[in-house]
Amino acid sequence: MSDSQAYSRPWKPVDPLVPGRQNLVSISDDVFSAGRFAGRTVIVTGCARGMGRAAARRLAREGANVLGVDWLAEPGRALAEELRQAGLSMRFVHGDVGRDETCAEMVAEAVARFGGLDAAINNAGVMDGVHSGEPVDYQKQKPLIFAPIHEAGDEYWHRVMRSNADGVFYSMRHELRQMMKQGRGGAIVNVGSIAGLTGLSGNPAYSASKHAVSGLTKNAAIDYAPYGIRVNSVNMAATDTPMVERAGQLVAAQMRARPSTGMGGLKTKSLLAFSDQGGRSATVAEQVAIMLFLLSPESSNITGATLATDGGWTTS
Repeated sequence: MSDSQAYSRPWKPVDPLVPGRQNLVSISDDVFSAGRFAGRTVIVTGCARGMGRAAARRLAREGANVLGVDWLAEPGRALAEELRQAGLSMRFVHGDVGRDETCAEMVAEAVARFGGLDAAINNAGVMDGVHSGEPVDYQKQKPLIFAPIHEAGDEYWHRVMRSNADGVFYSMRHELRQMMKQGRGGAIVNVGSIAGLTGLSGNPAYSASKHAVSGLTKNAAIDYAPYGIRVNSVNMAATDTPMVERAGQLVAAQMRARPSTGMGGLKTKSLLAFSDQGGRSATVAEQVAIMLFLLSPESSNITGATLATDGGWTTS
C-alpha cells in the first residue's frame, strides 16, 4: 500500500511505552479532483500565501474560475500568472478585505470576468496588527503585537478586528448580495480558528475576532438556508503556514522579554500532533481538503457548522 492510500505508518523506532503506536499519513499536496468545480466561480480571500494560495491553486486545478484577493500584491499577481500559464483560470484583485470597497470590487470583478459567483472561501486574516508583509521586529512592533488584555494596545485590537471580523462581514455582505441576485444558491466557507471555539492565551483580539467569525457563520446559515446558500466555517489548530510561523517567532521573542505566568502553556498540541512522532502541525493540504469539501455538492446537508479541523485540539 502506498503512503497516499495508507491511514497511518508505525513509529520508527517503536515507542516502548505504547506498542503499535502510529503516525497518521497526511494528504498529498498534489491531490485534486478533476472537474469538481468546472464552470463555477469561487472567490478566495488571502490568496497570496498559505491556505489561501493552496485553495486557489487546487480550485483552479479542479476547474473553477478563481478570483483571488490579497493585500500582498506581488505574490498574489504571481500566483494568478502561474495558473494562467498552466492554462487555468484565475484573476487577482489587490486590496484589503477590511475595507468594504475591496469586497465590493472583488465581487464586481468576479461577475465582470466570469459572469457570476458560486462560492467563496473567506480566508484572509491576521494574528496581530503588523502588516503580514513586514519582517519580524519585536521591539519595533511591540505596540501592534498580541498581549494579555491589560497590556494590549488599541491599534493591535482595532487592526485585528478590522481584518478578521470586519473583513468576513464585508466579504459575506457582497457575496450574499450577488448570490441572492442570481437565485441559484451557493456555498461559503469562513476560515476561523480554535480561538473562535475556545479561549487562546495572550491574544484577546484574535480570539474575539474568530468568535465573531463563528457567530457570523451561524447567523448567515440561518438567514440564507431558504435561498440554497450554505455557510460553514473551518477552525484549525496549528497549521504549517507563514502566519503561524511568524506568530511562533513573536511568541519566542515575547517570552524572552517577559516570561509568562499564565495558563496558556498548559496545552500546546492537538491530539494528533501529540500522537505524531515528530509532533507535526496540520498541513495546508489537509485544511484545504475540508474547505473544498464544504464548497462542493458533496456537503449538501451541512450548513451552520463550525467544524473543528484541529486534530482533536478542542476535544482533549
